[in-house]
Amino acid sequence: MASMRDIKRRRESIQSTSQITKAMKLVSTVKLQKAKTAAEHSKPFNELMYETVCNILACSTNIRHRYLQPSESPKKGILVISSNRGLAGGYNSNVAKLVTESGFDKDDVIIYNMGRKAREILERKGYRISDEDYSDVINEPLYDDAMRICKKMLQDYEDGAIGEIFIAYTSFKNTVVHEPVLKQLLPVSSEKIPSNDDRNKIPMNYEPDEEEALDLIIPKYITSIIYGAIKEAIASENGARMQAMDSATTNAEEMISDLELKFNRARQAAITQEITEIIAGANAIS
Repeated sequence: MASMRDIKRRRESIQSTSQITKAMKLVSTVKLQKAKTAAEHSKPFNELMYETVCNILACSTNIRHRYLQPSESPKKGILVISSNRGLAGGYNSNVAKLVTESGFDKDDVIIYNMGRKAREILERKGYRISDEDYSDVINEPLYDDAMRICKKMLQDYEDGAIGEIFIAYTSFKNTVVHEPVLKQLLPVSSEKIPSNDDRNKIPMNYEPDEEEALDLIIPKYITSIIYGAIKEAIASENGARMQAMDSATTNAEEMISDLELKFNRARQAAITQEITEIIAGANAIS
């Protein structure tokens, strides 16, 4: 059995850790409320934007445009949104798994990184990381940041550096449910639209012309999806960290309770031992 001193030190150490995890839980809870509101406000618009543009592009297969033409490049550009900090349960590793378990050849994948944790995981697994790092964006994201990322990925798409554009992030369902999502942004094919959808059979007419309209629509579409994904990822991160810290605090309290029981038993054993020694000494004298 461990000594009373060892048990006491262990208990004090866990109590200090418990205070930290409890404080981190409170901070994450406050941040979650703000991030949750932003994510819930932007999500309906982003989902409708994705569905609408998918319909538009799927009905525009007869139009030759640089964003609609199949690329000869086998490279896949994936914007991976994770966290700059840990202690969020499986939040970061689950996003990285979207890439590692996607079935894509790692030699054909270029990672556009936002968040240091997933980058560290993917670098260790041998994935190529784009030169530009957008990790600082996750702290205070702006629409201009999403526009800058979109411009970079679309430029690489036009130059043939990548042939497909994906985004990997954690979709915010509610406070306790967060779903990792790997979504293809370009190219969009008719396979994205149910075969029984009559809209798939209607040709798309553009005004003033398809070139000018698609040059405006597609960058705004990708920028909106990226910005909405960042908002959802931030809410999911804080929700995951709140749950992780809550579990850690609960585990610490259970360990403290167990150590207190062991400490009391050790203390009782020491008292019993002292009484026994006193009685034995008194008997020896008499």
